[in-house]
Amino acid sequence: MLNIRKLTKSVGGRTLFEDASFTVNYADRVALVGPNGAGKSTLFNIILELDSADRGEVQRDEWTTLGFLPQEGEALGEESVLDIATGKAGVLAELDATLKKLEQAGTVDCPEYYQAQAKFDALNDPGMEAKAKKMLRGLGYPEEHFERPASEMSGGWVMRAHLARLLAMEPDLLMLDEPTNHLDLASLLWFQNYLKTYSGAVLLISHDRAFMDELIATVYDIEEKKLVQYSGNYSKFEQQKEKRFEQRMAAWKNEQKEIERIQDFIDRFRSVASKAAQVQSRQRQLEKMERLEKPRPIRKVFKIQFPQPERVGQRAISLKDVHMAYGDHVIYDKLNVDIEREDRVALIGPNGAGKSTMLKILAGVLEFQEGERDLGHNCRIGYFSQHRAATLDPEATVLEEVAKSSTTLTEDECRGVLGSFLFRKEEVFKKTKVLSGGEKSRVNLVKFLVDPPNLLLMDEPTTHLDLVSIEALIQALAKYEGSLVFISHDVHFIRKLATTVWHINDGQVTKYAGDYDYYLEKSGGLADARAAITAG
Repeated sequence: MLNIRKLTKSVGGRTLFEDASFTVNYADRVALVGPNGAGKSTLFNIILELDSADRGEVQRDEWTTLGFLPQEGEALGEESVLDIATGKAGVLAELDATLKKLEQAGTVDCPEYYQAQAKFDALNDPGMEAKAKKMLRGLGYPEEHFERPASEMSGGWVMRAHLARLLAMEPDLLMLDEPTNHLDLASLLWFQNYLKTYSGAVLLISHDRAFMDELIATVYDIEEKKLVQYSGNYSKFEQQKEKRFEQRMAAWKNEQKEIERIQDFIDRFRSVASKAAQVQSRQRQLEKMERLEKPRPIRKVFKIQFPQPERVGQRAISLKDVHMAYGDHVIYDKLNVDIEREDRVALIGPNGAGKSTMLKILAGVLEFQEGERDLGHNCRIGYFSQHRAATLDPEATVLEEVAKSSTTLTEDECRGVLGSFLFRKEEVFKKTKVLSGGEKSRVNLVKFLVDPPNLLLMDEPTTHLDLVSIEALIQALAKYEGSLVFISHDVHFIRKLATTVWHINDGQVTKYAGDYDYYLEKSGGLADARAAITAG
């Protein structure tokens, strides 16, 4: 279906990969992994012919249809959600124009024409609207929003409409770049189970470990400019990569010992006439030896003992009979919740159900109309949202910003923590005013860890983090002795940290006194997601 042969690509003088090869066959489930900046998205662009390689070739079966979901997508005009999901919004017109252009040029016997024709036929299928509606429902869209202008929706909801279109078209090869970023847990679970039964192949870039563990059967790792193949899901890949590193390091050490032994013989007997022939023989042996490169250590989580917060009373915070509404739209009526000392609560539920609103009420940054918010003894709150850029000193460096948040960490320790969150070497000296939104979010995350409050409220804390950084955050929060309330769509993150799950929907809070798997069992969430796949 797809064959990459000896691909080499450099960007800005840096070689991303060299003589890289890999294959995707029909019905394969393949993940492309590697650190940020390794070249994963660049490789996608080369496959999609949006970029070109320096050397090598991309071979694709001429009958293979390809569908691609980028990380971002926007509504272009007044098209409805259903227009996007059925492909009527721009896609059909573009395909029609492509077909006519190729026909006028007389180049109809080519892969580009076959693929455009297949997509055009798929979108004109009388059953396309029914399939698109099925996908929209699975991805969390209520029926009454199908005809809404997509321009009224958030970027995340527009991306879901694009994903619905892609799934409804059923391409032979589905290329997905961070597809779970805009999904809540319910729609993510549906999407994950849908892909398990999908007849085509899937090529995926993702930072969602649980998603890859459930879905992926082959991993290609961009490692030292090569693509290294591993069999199994992400967790098995990690185990195999560790073993491979140990084997390569052992081979390199053995070779170094052999080189030292040969060189020692040469140095000892260089001036001995009777040993001249043996010395020359060993010199030739060294010259012909193909030297192994010392393998780079696998990037691992930087382990550090973070300070613990001041102990809070038995009850950290309570909300009593809270009424919260935006105009006529009531979010909560008579909301009553208590957060106890050392609670670890995951808030889950569909987008728009009120999860972030509850966090803001708990944090004291959102006023409600009725009820009480009662802080416990000694409670000090830290609220981590995805919009905290204004809290940083624009003239301070990343290192300075973190260092002033902790009086106990040395500069080396601060740099080590920052390294686990993707700030390496000279990057710690960048001023915060030049950081991207994601980088500012990560700086604030580190500031929380080095001076933690005793009630930590976190809204999607794993956004903008790679897999190693997510593990660093999990390890830090696992040792945290305060109370934690968080929203996340990362199942691995929830499984590692949550001891209680609150499901929020239609202003109602249903509490499950157990971890995420307990919630799935008791709520029937997993069965509901599987049943939704076959729903019409």
